[in-house]
Amino acid sequence: MKILVCVSKTPDTTSKIAFTDGNTKFDEAGVQWIINPYDEWYSLVRAIELKEANPAATIHLVTVGNADAEPIIRKALALGGDEAIRVNTDNSDAYFIAAQIAEVAKQGGYDLIFTGKETIDYNGSSIGGMVAELVDAPYISLATKFDLNGTTATVVREIDGGEETAEVALPVVVSCQKGMAEQRIPNMRGIMAARTKPLKVVDPIAIDALTSIHSFELPPAKAGVKLVAPDNVAELVRLLHEEAKAI
Repeated sequence: MKILVCVSKTPDTTSKIAFTDGNTKFDEAGVQWIINPYDEWYSLVRAIELKEANPAATIHLVTVGNADAEPIIRKALALGGDEAIRVNTDNSDAYFIAAQIAEVAKQGGYDLIFTGKETIDYNGSSIGGMVAELVDAPYISLATKFDLNGTTATVVREIDGGEETAEVALPVVVSCQKGMAEQRIPNMRGIMAARTKPLKVVDPIAIDALTSIHSFELPPAKAGVKLVAPDNVAELVRLLHEEAKAI
C-alpha cells in the first residue's frame, strides 16, 4: 500500500502577524515555521500507525513550496515518512497547490491520500476536495477515525450535530482532524535517519492560478471593557442598545 501525506509549512501560532508592501504580503521576519498541525498530528501520524500495522506500506510526503520548506519536510521524515517530494514553487492559490499535489499523486499511483482538514494560516479547507476531484477519487472530509480492512476503509467523520460512518474502497482522499491520531515527537533515531531519506524536488506543472491575494487586514483591536454597576440597569440597556447594537 502506498500512502501520500500532504504537508504544509505554516507559521507557529505564537508568531506575531504583520504585513508589508502595503498589506499585500505576509511579513516573514522573525517567524517560526512549523508543520501544519492538522497535517502532522492527525494525517501523518495516522499514516504511520497504518504502516506499523502493515510494514509493507510506504509513506510519501508532498509539499508545494520553495527550498525553505525543506526543514519542515525533514521533520516529517523524522516522524516516520519514507521519502518526500517538494514541488518547487510558491503560490497561495488553493487550486494551483491542489493541481501540483494531484500531479504527484497521479505519477505515484497512491492507494490513500491524507490531508489535514485545513491549514492554520489560511483556513481554506479546500485542498483535499480539489485533489480528490483532480485524481478522480472519492473524498471524505473532517475524518476523526480511519480503519482499513484490505482495500476497504471505514471512516468516521464529523457532521452537524453528530457523526457519520462511511465505507469506501481504495483509492480515496481523506482530510483528517482531531481524533484521528495523537501527536508524536520525533526521536533521535528518526532525526538521524531523516537526513539521508530521499527528498526529491520536482518542477511544477504549468497551470493558471484561479485567485490572487489583493490585501491582508488585521482584525480590529479589542475595545476597552465598560463596567456597569449591578443596580444601574438603565445604563446597561442604553449601552447594549446604542453602542453594542445588541438590542
